[in-house]
Amino acid sequence: MDDLQIVIAALFISAAGLNALANRLQVPYPIPLVIGGLALGLVKAIPDIQLDPDLVLLVFLPPLLYSAAFFADLRALREDARVISLSAVGLVLATTFAVAVIGHELIGLPWAMAFTLGAIVSPTDPAAATAILRRVGAPRRMVNILEGESLFNDATALVVFKVALGVAVGEAVFSTGHTLLEFFKEAGGGIAVGLAVGVVIAEVRKRVDDVNTELTISLFSAYGAFIPADLLGVSGVLAAVTCGIYLGFRAPEIASLESRMQGEAMWSILTFLLNAALFILIGLQLPVIVAGLSGISTEDVIRYTAAVCATVIAARFVWNFAVTVLIRAIDRRPSQVARRADWRNRVVGGWSGMRGAVSLAAALSLPRLTHGGEPLPGRELIQFITFALIFVTVVGQGLTLPWLIRKLGIGGDGDEEEREELRARLTIARAALDKVDELEEQEWTRDGTVERVRRLYEFRQRRFKVLAGKIEDETDLDGSSLLYQRMMHEIFDAQREALVGLRNSRQISSEVMRRVERELDLEESRLEV
Repeated sequence: MDDLQIVIAALFISAAGLNALANRLQVPYPIPLVIGGLALGLVKAIPDIQLDPDLVLLVFLPPLLYSAAFFADLRALREDARVISLSAVGLVLATTFAVAVIGHELIGLPWAMAFTLGAIVSPTDPAAATAILRRVGAPRRMVNILEGESLFNDATALVVFKVALGVAVGEAVFSTGHTLLEFFKEAGGGIAVGLAVGVVIAEVRKRVDDVNTELTISLFSAYGAFIPADLLGVSGVLAAVTCGIYLGFRAPEIASLESRMQGEAMWSILTFLLNAALFILIGLQLPVIVAGLSGISTEDVIRYTAAVCATVIAARFVWNFAVTVLIRAIDRRPSQVARRADWRNRVVGGWSGMRGAVSLAAALSLPRLTHGGEPLPGRELIQFITFALIFVTVVGQGLTLPWLIRKLGIGGDGDEEEREELRARLTIARAALDKVDELEEQEWTRDGTVERVRRLYEFRQRRFKVLAGKIEDETDLDGSSLLYQRMMHEIFDAQREALVGLRNSRQISSEVMRRVERELDLEESRLEV
């Protein structure tokens, strides 16, 4: 019990401290987490821990995949479906095969374990790459493709992982036809289960108006799709992703305002803690993993690790350029020519293939023994190589990616996003004014209230038109808006000070203070628009 308490304390303290360090250094949090996990594993006071392999994939993967899918851009996934599917399936298989050859011919692993290693290190993780790309203002399409690829390549990698590991532990015999059949069965079944669960959850959430219940259902949704699919022998990964995409698309109609606001914050901290726990847990197990390498010389371990890392990185570059040449030779439609990325984008995309949570979870889930009771060959070496690859890609590529983007002169598309935002604000302002005109005819409305609301939205509409360049700013609307916001911020500060004074003098309870304070927060948050 004491050891467990030490581990839990180390997890939370390290996660908070390393995230604070990431913010201070202005780097994505996976980078210090990887380094911190490694350092923490070397601390003698931290006890060795043993993770149940069967629980690793179940506990960590569903919420990570579901949250990424829920907040994904469905339009972007549709527009770049070909690029995403080629990378999510073709690149994963190509990387798996290339690493398997290295694993068998150089390292000496049995073919089944060599393919298991290849499947573990083949899927990418978007956490560090997309955070860096967004920070330096990279094109939105590049970010969307990386996110889409990481959503679906997990399914391909884990199907191969499952088949290869089954052969390695002695519970299955490899067959190409069986593997292909298994892949299509798991993929199709996973999508079907995820969609069915998503439809059921959507119908339930439409009938629920309690925030705590909504958030509980939201947390359950990831496991609600993953577990039934896993029990049915189909892809729990694709079930969680499909359910997340479906519910994310329907969120505006099935979720209340408050649940959406709280849900976004809840999923943000949950995914951070899960990623942090994974990185730190592998660090805590490093002493055990390294101890299992006692039969291999340090030179061989470094040589094997370097070979796998180089193969994984090179495979992504070769795939990006080779497939692009092939597609351009086959598809010459003008609509596709306009969307083609130049060589600089392919270089950045190749350097953005960082590994993370899925590879960690898969490596940690390797059983210690085969069905015959013998030690699983290469288990500790595979886990060490996986952690080293994550370290090299997240830290090495993560720290150099901003420099590479600046060096190649790749610009973002922030202007396009601003235009889309202005278009949206103008549209909803027009819709609000139309509704005001409609409500003016109702008996229950009052003239003073109608005019007050109309003036508010007419002001907003004029301001957005000025920002969009549709009209000239003759009365300095933007300056007036900023002065208005400044005045209101000071008024809100005075209201909060008075509210805290009431709480401190025991005239109101803390619960009442928080309730009124939240209303002030919500009202103040609308000042910027």
